[in-house]
Amino acid sequence: MTRNPEWEGSMMVDGAAPVEASKRRWAAATILPTKAKVVPRAVGQFYGTAIDTLRMVARRPFQLREFVDQAWFIASVSIVPTLLIAIPFCVMVIFQINVLLNEIGAIDLSGAGAGVAVIREIVPVATVLVVAGCGATAICADLGSRTIREEIDAMRVLGIDPLQRLAVPRVLASTVVALFLNGLVTAVGLTGGYLYAVFLQGATPGQFLTAIPILTGIPDLLISELKAGVFGLLAALVACHLGLHAKGGPKGVGDAVNQTVVFSFVLLFLANSIITTLWLH
Repeated sequence: MTRNPEWEGSMMVDGAAPVEASKRRWAAATILPTKAKVVPRAVGQFYGTAIDTLRMVARRPFQLREFVDQAWFIASVSIVPTLLIAIPFCVMVIFQINVLLNEIGAIDLSGAGAGVAVIREIVPVATVLVVAGCGATAICADLGSRTIREEIDAMRVLGIDPLQRLAVPRVLASTVVALFLNGLVTAVGLTGGYLYAVFLQGATPGQFLTAIPILTGIPDLLISELKAGVFGLLAALVACHLGLHAKGGPKGVGDAVNQTVVFSFVLLFLANSIITTLWLH
C-alpha cells in the first residue's frame, strides 16, 4: 500500500489532528473580531454606569452619612501624599522658570511664571493623581470585594439600587475632596515657590507677589477648580464602574484596582488637554 502525502498533510497540520487544527484556525480567525468588540462594549458599559450614577444624584433619599464617611476617608488618605508630591513638583518647575527669567534679567517676574505653572496646570493634576491613586483604588477595592461576596446582588434582590446607595456618595465625595485639596495645594505650592524664589534665587519679595496677577487671576483659579472637580468625578466613576463589575474572585478585584489606576490617569490627562485647549483657545 502506497502512502499519499497529500492525504497525510490534510490529516496533520502542525502535528495536530484535523479537529484540533480546525479549532486553531477558527480561534485565529475569531480572536481579532472578539477583541475588536470588547473595547467598544467596555466603553459603552462605562458610559452607562456614569450616566445612571449622575441621574441618581438627584434621587432621594441621599446617603449623607455615607457621603461624609467617604469624604473623610478620601481626604485622610490623600492630603499628606498630595502635599508631598505638589511641593517638590511646584518648586522644580518654578526653579526652571526662574533660571530662564534670570538669564534675561527678569527674575522679579518669577511670580507671574509661578502663578501660571502652579494654578493652571501643576496643582489640579498633582491633586487628582493622588486622589485617583489613593482614594479611587480604595473605592474600587471596597466595591469589588462587595461584588465578589455577592453583596451587590443581595442589594438588588432587596430592591436597593447599588448605584444610589454606594456609587453616588463616593462620586460626590471624591469630587468635593478634589475641589478642597486643589485650593489647599494651590496655596502651599505658591508659598513654596515664593520661599524658593526669594531666599534661594534672589527674587524680590514684593515683586514676586505683585507679579502673580499679571498672567493669572480669578478665572484661572476657577478653571483650576473645574479641572480638579472633573478629575475627581472621572476617577470615582471609573472606580465605581470597575468595582461593581469585578469578576473572578480576589484576583479579579486586584485586576480591577490596577485598571482603575491606568484608566483614571488616561482619562485625567485627556480631560486636562481638552479643558486647557478650550480655555486657552
